[in-house]
Amino acid sequence: MGMGAQVGSAISGLAEAAAQSAESGDNLIGIDEVQRCLNRSRASVYRYTNTDPRNLNPPFNPRKLNPEYRSDQKEPLMFHPNEVARFARDVLRIKEVTVEVLNSPSTATQQLLGSILDELRAIRGLLSEAEGRPTSLESRRDQHDQARPAA
Repeated sequence: MGMGAQVGSAISGLAEAAAQSAESGDNLIGIDEVQRCLNRSRASVYRYTNTDPRNLNPPFNPRKLNPEYRSDQKEPLMFHPNEVARFARDVLRIKEVTVEVLNSPSTATQQLLGSILDELRAIRGLLSEAEGRPTSLESRRDQHDQARPAA
């Protein structure tokens, strides 16, 4: 497989991984996706990764593939697609690496929030129209105050 095929594989792999992670909402990809993106063996990806058995979260190393923060040694290594693209471009020298950020499809929650927003805008419009007019409560209070004799 030539370098052009690897570049194309890395680019399409990163775009696919970004799309999958956008759907899951966390925008992170695992070792398997990184392996596909970089077209390298699993062992190679582990060799590239910035890990240390004595330090759960070692400091950033520009020559290594830096995983995201972990709170436990047993948590799987997760990577941000931009970090994978940076590593591919700067360290592996794969040219023309692009990361596509794809909008996730509209979910039921997003649709519900959109309808709530529309409803709130309609309420605001009605309230701003009614600001100049007295409300029925205010007119009743005025009538009630006039009907009572002064003490």
